[in-house]
Amino acid sequence: MTLSEQSLPYVRAISPYQPGKPITELAREMGLAVAQIVKLASNENPLGMSPKARAAVLAAVDDLARYPDQFALLQALSEHSGVGVGQIVLGNGSNDVLDLVARVFLAPGRSAVFAQYAFAVYPLATLAAGAEPIAVAARDYGHDPAAMRAAVRPDTRVLWIANPNNPTGTFLPAPALRDFIVSLPRDVVVVLDEAYNEYLPPAERVDTTGWLADRPNLVITRTFSKIYGLAGLRIGYALTSPEIADLMNRVRQPFNCNNLALAAAVAALDDHRFVAESYALNRAGMEQIVAGLKRLGLTHIPSHGNFLTFRLADAAQTNQRLLRQGVIVRPIAAYGLPDWLRVTIGSESENRRFLAALEVAL
Repeated sequence: MTLSEQSLPYVRAISPYQPGKPITELAREMGLAVAQIVKLASNENPLGMSPKARAAVLAAVDDLARYPDQFALLQALSEHSGVGVGQIVLGNGSNDVLDLVARVFLAPGRSAVFAQYAFAVYPLATLAAGAEPIAVAARDYGHDPAAMRAAVRPDTRVLWIANPNNPTGTFLPAPALRDFIVSLPRDVVVVLDEAYNEYLPPAERVDTTGWLADRPNLVITRTFSKIYGLAGLRIGYALTSPEIADLMNRVRQPFNCNNLALAAAVAALDDHRFVAESYALNRAGMEQIVAGLKRLGLTHIPSHGNFLTFRLADAAQTNQRLLRQGVIVRPIAAYGLPDWLRVTIGSESENRRFLAALEVAL
């Protein structure tokens, strides 16, 4: 028996996650200078990291010989969110806390439900735990709550839902989302992924932490990778009931968040000006990209995040033509959307560069 054959069959069935192409990789492949390349593939903040976070990272460098202490960030998040420290679980990015949920509640003989065009980590985390993934057909490229509720089986232990959704950018308004969560069995853990929550207009933004009081099966996940600009440091968190937080912390790796990430996150939470500037830049950039796509006669899915998904006659070839011009966007054929590409909203100049390259690529 080979080493591969000795591995768990459900592990062999997994297709590894494919991230957005790094700038340095394209530079090597195309012989381009790094400075020539525009990356709009991974929904990163075009402003970079929060200035306060940058200063905190530099100050924390002197303590890198010490193991991390999560207390300061847990305290800051408790004050920021209004939940107790015992209801917060820190992760090496929110991806880490998604995996913790799967490790606690999923196993062979159990299932997890998610939407057809959901974040790729949901089926990956489900399969890695040996559970059965149940993908529910989308409605208008987003969630269909009634169909998802109907898909829940007696062996279902987790339901994943991103709001706004990635990669389509669709959004389920709070009243409909709340009704959906309340309709689910209390023994099903509902993971509400709010990675893009800060990009919502104030009128659409609802503090879902208030739902935790009567929904002990709810896990809200958030990240510092998007509007806070800390994607490279890998820091995220979950807000949930004390019971679920305790279980997640039992399987969480010791020191899973490093000193630099912890210091940066504490500072970023307090940098309200940077968050406001990032939000405003994204709104303006969204209008710029939408106008450009309309001018080119391309269909797009209205987005509530910091990215936009648009349709092409030949997405794969168009993507290659963009890459040859030094512009990186995200192919999403792996999500079941082979005729679409996803572009991150960048700075004004990055958006202009993308639209010019796209016109040439068509």
